[in-house]
Amino acid sequence: MTTPTSPIPSQPAVPVRKVRKAVLPAAGLGTRFLPATKAQPKEMLNVVDKPQIQYVVEECVASGIEHIIIVTGRGKSAIEDHFDHAPSLERFLEEKGKHAEAEMVRRISDMVQVSYTRQKEPLGLGHAVLVAKDLVGDEPFAVLLGDVLIPGENPATKQLIDVYEATGVGAIAVEEVPKDRTHLYGIVDGESAPQPPFGARLLRIRDLVEKPKPENAPSNLAITGRYVLPPAIFDCLARTKPGAGNEIQLTDGMRILAQEQGLWAYIYDGISYDAGDKLGFLKATVELALQNKELNEAFRAYLKTLKL
Repeated sequence: MTTPTSPIPSQPAVPVRKVRKAVLPAAGLGTRFLPATKAQPKEMLNVVDKPQIQYVVEECVASGIEHIIIVTGRGKSAIEDHFDHAPSLERFLEEKGKHAEAEMVRRISDMVQVSYTRQKEPLGLGHAVLVAKDLVGDEPFAVLLGDVLIPGENPATKQLIDVYEATGVGAIAVEEVPKDRTHLYGIVDGESAPQPPFGARLLRIRDLVEKPKPENAPSNLAITGRYVLPPAIFDCLARTKPGAGNEIQLTDGMRILAQEQGLWAYIYDGISYDAGDKLGFLKATVELALQNKELNEAFRAYLKTLKL
C-alpha cells in the first residue's frame, strides 16, 4: 500500500526562486559501451556531429539555465577540456581561414558557466546529486542525465521549470512506455491533477517504483531523465538508505520528497533517446542525422538505397 502525498497547492504560498542551476551526473564508467569507453567518457561519444553531453548542455542553455554543475569521476578530463577554451585550436583555425569553425569552438566554451565536482566512488545517482549540494546551495535546480537526449524546440527541462515556477513544487518528466517494458524503468504511481496551463499532462505522484515487473507496475509512465527539484531533496537523499551495491538511488530520495512535500510527474512534450544503450544510441544517431540540415537529404537518400 502506498503512502499518499500531501495536497499540492495550485499556487505557491511564497515567491518561488528562479531555477538557475543544473546538475549533470557524469561519473559513470560506461561499461555498456566497452571497448569504446575504455579510454574516453561515454558522455563524449559522438551522436552525429557532437558529443552526447553537448546536446544536454545546449538543452540547459535553451531552458534558461545559467550555471551547470557536472559531477565527474576519474578519466573524465575530456569533458572539462571540451567546455574549456582552446586558444591554440582557435588560432590554428583562424590562420587557416576557417572562421566559422573557430567561432563554433569559441561558442562551446562561452555558452554557459560550468563547474565541476567529483564523485569519488560510484555510489549511485542519488549520491552523485548529493555530491553537488555545496555548489547548488539553497535553491531549486534541474538534473539532466547525460545519456538521455531530448532534442526539440520546446526543451523538456524548460517544461519542468515552468511547472515548478508556477506551483513551487518539484517536477519530473515522464513518458508512456509499452507495458511489457516497465521493468527497464522507474515507474510513476500518480493521479491526475490537472491545472492550467498544464492540463491532464500533470499528475500528483503517490509513489515511485523502480523497474517493476509488468504485472506489478502501477502505470506505464516511465521516468525520463529530467528533473527539477527543490533544495529539500538534499536532506531527503541524506536520509535515504543505500540499496543494492551500497548505492543511494535518486528515486528513493524522491519518494521521501513526494511524501513530505509533494512532487509532480509531467508528461512532457517531446521524444527521448536513451543514448546510454547501444540500440538507443543507434536510433539517436539515425534520427538526429535526419533532423540535421546539412545531412538530412543525402542521408535520407542513402537509407532508401539499403536493401533490408
